[in-house]
Amino acid sequence: MLLFAAPPSGGDNPLLAPWKGPYGGVPPFGEMKVSLLAPALDAAMAEQLAAIDRIASDPAAPTFDNTLAALERSGRALDRVYALFDIWSSNLSTPEFQAVERELAPKLAAHQDRITQNAKLFARVAAVYDARETLCRTPEQQRLAWLYHTNFVRAGARLDAPAKKRVAEINARLAGLYTGFTQNLLADEAGYVTWLDGERDLAGLPPAVRAAAAAAAEARGQPGKWAVLNTRSSVEPFLAYSARRDLREKVWRNFVLRGDHGDAKDNKAAIAEILKLRAERAKLLGYPTHAHWRLGDSMAGTPERATGLMEAVWPAAVARVKEEVRDMQAVADREGAKLTIEPWDYRFYAEKVRKAKYDLDENEVKPYLQLENLREALFWVAGRLLDLHFTPAKGVPVYHPDVRVWEVKDGKGKLVGLWYFDPYAREGKRSGAWMNAYRNQERMDGEVATIVSNNANFVKGKPGEPVLLSWDDAETLFHEFGHALHGLSSNVTYKSLSGTDVARDYVEFPSQLLERWLPTPEVLSRFALHVETGKPLPQELVKKIERASRFNQGFATVEYLSAALVDMKLHLAGDRPIDAAAFERDTLAALGMPRELVMRHRTPQFAHVFSSDGYSAGYYSYLWADTLSADAYEAFTEAGGPYDAQVAGRLRRFVFSAGNTVDPAEAYRAFRGRDPGIGALMRKRGFPEPAAAGAGAGPEKPKPAKPQ
Repeated sequence: MLLFAAPPSGGDNPLLAPWKGPYGGVPPFGEMKVSLLAPALDAAMAEQLAAIDRIASDPAAPTFDNTLAALERSGRALDRVYALFDIWSSNLSTPEFQAVERELAPKLAAHQDRITQNAKLFARVAAVYDARETLCRTPEQQRLAWLYHTNFVRAGARLDAPAKKRVAEINARLAGLYTGFTQNLLADEAGYVTWLDGERDLAGLPPAVRAAAAAAAEARGQPGKWAVLNTRSSVEPFLAYSARRDLREKVWRNFVLRGDHGDAKDNKAAIAEILKLRAERAKLLGYPTHAHWRLGDSMAGTPERATGLMEAVWPAAVARVKEEVRDMQAVADREGAKLTIEPWDYRFYAEKVRKAKYDLDENEVKPYLQLENLREALFWVAGRLLDLHFTPAKGVPVYHPDVRVWEVKDGKGKLVGLWYFDPYAREGKRSGAWMNAYRNQERMDGEVATIVSNNANFVKGKPGEPVLLSWDDAETLFHEFGHALHGLSSNVTYKSLSGTDVARDYVEFPSQLLERWLPTPEVLSRFALHVETGKPLPQELVKKIERASRFNQGFATVEYLSAALVDMKLHLAGDRPIDAAAFERDTLAALGMPRELVMRHRTPQFAHVFSSDGYSAGYYSYLWADTLSADAYEAFTEAGGPYDAQVAGRLRRFVFSAGNTVDPAEAYRAFRGRDPGIGALMRKRGFPEPAAAGAGAGPEKPKPAKPQ
């Protein structure tokens, strides 16, 4: 017997209703009010718990349909309301919303624990899992049985009552700490603005950076001034071009000290408590450390394998940084600057070295990188590579005027989803760039098209003025669109296995791979058009970009790897008390961190790690996934080039459309024909290859994670 959840109670709250409108229903942003969120979430959680009770109490013997399929159907209303909650948290975090968020975060954590700690429910899940070869009719159903069983066990389903109670207490407290960490970081990003008053303060800044700073100041009620916001997209161009060393240092310090000002918004005490609670929870769950727990269902499998990959790359990256610093110091000395390179000088002098070594000034490139043209480039690549096609959607409400929506169809004209695009920075929006799935693709009870979004923090220009991106920003645009394509390509039956819901160290593989299509001649010749003349990027400039493609890889790799190694070591430290500042300082010293740069995310602002369990003990995933992406791109270059139809077909079938229906290691082998190695990664970054750099020298032959 199939069990369907009863309709949720909640009066006339429109957030609880199934989504209406075109495309199988769309989020009801026109009816969205913050005051509706708490009652809607309360009602949706109650509805799901009622469904869970019916599943757990069913007198019939457990089957796939009456247990796992019923679990897939439970919580539909909660999925819809939580999607809205998450959108508001990331994009429209007003003081009114933040108060609701602080109230609801522990409730949501407790709700999940009530499901995974339900003994009768777990007994049914375990029964289906144990008999999956007979009760599950397809390989995908067997994979779903594995996923549910694994998740329940990892959440503590096998613990005794006191241990379950303590795990639930820890999860509720962590949810509150994560919310506080995020809100503190958001406050420091909004509260520290560097104001520029005139030509002296603007020295060295190219027109596009000046224009963006002027627009940012005007948006904050200061027309006639210029503002450097405390977000990466505003800070990094300023550090690269400002001739004012004192202002570079001020902007740099504001940025690297987010969450670390020793005031009410300081995050270090929260970090210490988060680490302590995570360590306690891991031991309750039967793991030596939080890192071992987090990697138990990853592609790497163990912290040792993940750390081994990072440590294999670290020496070559540090050696390259030393070369880069020597080059920069030589430029500064020739110019008579009488300084020693400091972290706030790195980007500024790196640009000078780029110009000297490769005759490439990024200011030459930026006028060709118009945001709207690059968005069209994303669509063109999606069509060539994955046969996905984008058309502006009509009649779809949005949560902010900056947001636009496109419908996405495959080559046969079938709707596969909607793509929302929210590219600009604004107050109340978290920094960085990301992809969200508002609704997962599935077909369990009929075709359901996915809804995904890409969000960024580019600085918006004046009305009608094109927004110009740096090369790094353009790569970020392609990266996040790779996540969106992963979701839009999904072709599975069950929502829990859909799209980007894959192992953390596999999810970045499709996105990092898509970055490789930005510099292809087919993209640059069509879409890198000069903002004034409309002419394509000259071939001479394209060749300069190619020659400089490995420039500054020491900085990029060490900046990232230092953060990933500190993250891992923090979570391997067990339950000993952690002073975040001292641990960061001592760990970097032991690693031999070059003094001329800092971690990409210092611990007090490391939202990947401390705003949720998210990437905790998992920031290594970007390097692991780039090992896959570098190796995968060589499959194209070994064939007919980046648009080879046969390789693209395998990529779509085995990677982009498969979701979590297959173990990621098996999926990669099906695409590539073998395991990946570290050699392609080192070649991509221009580092010397290890002696054993062939297939299998990197994340070789990963095994499926086993339930504990």
